[in-house]
Amino acid sequence: MTLYYQAETIMSLLRHKGVLLVFLSLVQVAAFQCSQTCNCSRTSMDCSDRDLDESTVPKHIEAAITVIKLNNNRLSSIPNGLFDNLQNLRSVTLENNPWVCDCNILYLRSWLLKQEVRTQYKNLRCSSPAELQGRLILYLTENEVASSCKDWYCDMALMCQIGLFVFIIIQAILLILVIIFLRRFETFSKEAIRAPKEDHFRNAM
Repeated sequence: MTLYYQAETIMSLLRHKGVLLVFLSLVQVAAFQCSQTCNCSRTSMDCSDRDLDESTVPKHIEAAITVIKLNNNRLSSIPNGLFDNLQNLRSVTLENNPWVCDCNILYLRSWLLKQEVRTQYKNLRCSSPAELQGRLILYLTENEVASSCKDWYCDMALMCQIGLFVFIIIQAILLILVIIFLRRFETFSKEAIRAPKEDHFRNAM
């Protein structure tokens, strides 16, 4: 009788454990969120052939993801920090994208250099600019990419200088207007003070 009771107890626990595992699995699947533009499973996210660019690529990726497919899209760069918090990430497919090797490619280049297995990324090549077309992103030097960054900084510095120059001109115009206003106010004040004195002098005569 005791053995039968123990066996029945074990079978009951197993049944409850099975129900619990199924429940936990359903909760995990329900908690998993996937971008509407991609197909997802528990550990992979397939965003290939979706006509994605850097503005439409999913910005939030679940931490459980181990495989991401971004091949055959219109990506010219990867948004900064996109892969940084994915500790379980093992593979990213990035082929057949029109990579633009300018200042914005630095994040992808830096991420590629951190990967222990780089063989799967050895075919990622620049589509533009012309002087870097066909070059492997993995082997770009900072000086080659930084040249475009310098151009961008120069443009930004020029715009700032133009803005500062316009601001100074506006300040100068306002200062001139204030000086003119003060001089006219001083003239009106003197005339206002002089008028009562002249009236008093005429009345006295």
